Amino acid sequence: MDATTSLSLAREAATTGGEVAHGGFRGPLTVETKANELDSVTEFDREVQRRVANVLRADDPEAVIVGEEELPEIETRKTLPESGTAWIVDPIDGTNNFVVGNRIWCCSVTAAEDDEAVAAVNEFPALGDCFAAGDEGATRNGEPISVSQRGRPETFTINPVFGLSETNRRKLSEYVSTITEEFGDCRRFGSSQFALSSVAAGELDAAVSSMSLSPWDTVGGVHLVRQAGGTVTDLAGNRWTPGADGIIASNGNAHDDLVAAFE
Repeated sequence: MDATTSLSLAREAATTGGEVAHGGFRGPLTVETKANELDSVTEFDREVQRRVANVLRADDPEAVIVGEEELPEIETRKTLPESGTAWIVDPIDGTNNFVVGNRIWCCSVTAAEDDEAVAAVNEFPALGDCFAAGDEGATRNGEPISVSQRGRPETFTINPVFGLSETNRRKLSEYVSTITEEFGDCRRFGSSQFALSSVAAGELDAAVSSMSLSPWDTVGGVHLVRQAGGTVTDLAGNRWTPGADGIIASNGNAHDDLVAAFE
């Protein structure tokens, strides 16, 4: 899968999806719940995924789609295939933000080959920002970005990324304590792709989680961080791959300290 061609198609798909979602932003919504009352889904989540899948399959009718929402008319996987090409789609990453009118949400589209991202686009239409990466670095709105240069752990601003179940919230509390006691400051944005994009742009120094996060929550942002010069591992310090237990994405300058703190 060619990175340049894949990036162009990912950009087209993410832009299309972002426009659909933005058309419903801060308007009347039908909100349903999935796993729990904090796990929201709207008609726009489903319509965006449908529109993105249509763009991708217009290019390749056999395209493998890995996506968050289930659509009866479009075959969608929940996991990446062990080999071959696939497209990973999060129609609205940050649905709870979208529902309440917070601008931090995106349409995320990533091309992957044999479990590795080739190109990724995180389109944040309400913010006016588009993060993208092929194989020649990462950009925001067409301008190159890079991870921060901070090296002292006590200066780090870190985003703990967790779900909303009771178990996840208890673990989040532990991570927040570790961040405030051993590092600098803590941020929570309600969008894992925004957290990873912010690490890539140098606005955060790290994003961490003990969860095995879904591919649509991670793979695109991980590619952005790596293309921006950062480091992404699992909690043991091994190279992060989809399905890993936990994630530590950082500027790389104090990554061993992060692994020691959160392993």
